Amino acid sequence: MRGKPSPVRDARVEADVFAQALLAWYGDQGRELPWRQTRDPYRIWLSEVMLQQTGVAAVIPYYQRFLERYPAVEALAAAPIEEVVDLWAGLGYYSRARNLHAAARQIVACFHGHFPATVAELQSLPGVGRSTAGAIAALAFEKPAPILDGNVRRILCRLFAWQEVPTTAGAQRQLWEWAEALTPVVRVHDYTQAIMDLGATVCLPRNPRCPDCPVAGFCLGHALGLEKSLPQRQPSKVVPTEVQVVLVLAWGGRLLVRRRPLQGLLGGLWEFPGRQPVSGQAPEQAAAEELRERGLSGRLEVVGTIRHAYSHFRVQVEVFKVQIQKIDGVAEGGEGEQWLPEEALLELPLHGAHKKVLALLHEKLSR
Repeated sequence: MRGKPSPVRDARVEADVFAQALLAWYGDQGRELPWRQTRDPYRIWLSEVMLQQTGVAAVIPYYQRFLERYPAVEALAAAPIEEVVDLWAGLGYYSRARNLHAAARQIVACFHGHFPATVAELQSLPGVGRSTAGAIAALAFEKPAPILDGNVRRILCRLFAWQEVPTTAGAQRQLWEWAEALTPVVRVHDYTQAIMDLGATVCLPRNPRCPDCPVAGFCLGHALGLEKSLPQRQPSKVVPTEVQVVLVLAWGGRLLVRRRPLQGLLGGLWEFPGRQPVSGQAPEQAAAEELRERGLSGRLEVVGTIRHAYSHFRVQVEVFKVQIQKIDGVAEGGEGEQWLPEEALLELPLHGAHKKVLALLHEKLSR
């Protein structure tokens, strides 16, 4: 069987019963989470953005720290972007932090500090797509707006036994149609939380807990024994590996680090200087060239290799340390670069690969 097994009108016929079963389960099994104790759209928006591609356990401490620092949207809008990025460090997908800050400023400038309440207005904010906008509208304003995050997509693929890859344009249209058909017009706040919880705790990606599912009787995928094979996965692609060189430059008890440009990958985070990617050169040659172009000299000491994975590529980082004996004004550090004592680096928001560089350096020194 391919495609949708039953017309969407079936979902409309059963939507009320489906919602009742899900809501009854949620009343007994719903999770207690910090952002569920509020209808404040600012707090709900903050949690929804943080939860994009990040698990609940990782989000909770960041959510609490952000609210301590920025208790209202005006405080976030007034903060320097560098401070926001620093506070976000470690949560990943850093464009979310930049979009969060830009959206806060837009809310203050265009909506006079009042959160927009419609899906269309919410989608005008940077970093807010249709699903996030629907979640905010439902959770903060009780508007019957559907959501289609990863959990809900998985539930719908199993519920209707959708046996095609769910990421095509056609699949997305069908899944949104089903999501909208199943979303009730009453208790939409609770329904939205309930369907999120169902995906997070029962309709799991690899081992769905079908005996515990309150809506298993509606699930065609379960009836056909397909629940573990749905949703269909995209054919895996070859993930490229990029070779990079990092220089740990030491001078007078300090190390040189630099802040990455705010725009782009890992924007606003800190790192050691180096070259990326390295192509057509041996790593030692690239490191020596980087050192020479900085007007510095010293013996290249091999520290080791670290590997790090991003969403679409991997990096192999060849790490060299150089003890600089003499430095002139030209080589003191360019724009965004600082010589800092090593203990200060422990508090600095280094990005993930360069946290591993620092750990490798400590490991070598302790041997």
